[in-house]
Amino acid sequence: MPSLNVTFTDEELEEVRAAAAAEGKSLKQYVHDLPLRERRRRQFVRYAASWGEAHRSEFDDAFPDEVPPAGRKRGADAA
Repeated sequence: MPSLNVTFTDEELEEVRAAAAAEGKSLKQYVHDLPLRERRRRQFVRYAASWGEAHRSEFDDAFPDEVPPAGRKRGADAA
């Protein structure tokens, strides 16, 4: 099975150890899971952003005073 050596400063390693302990995982399991968790996070963010864009007009219609409608200029350009 392929493996990887990763170098950390003493401070970084302490932070990673603390994060692993907080999740109840071994250091090895925690470091193994990080890229997998990041991939799932990116997938979620992509889906959430596309869902938001697909439903933007519904939000604008339902809450006209909450957020400027998508087509309206924002910030200093709105004046």
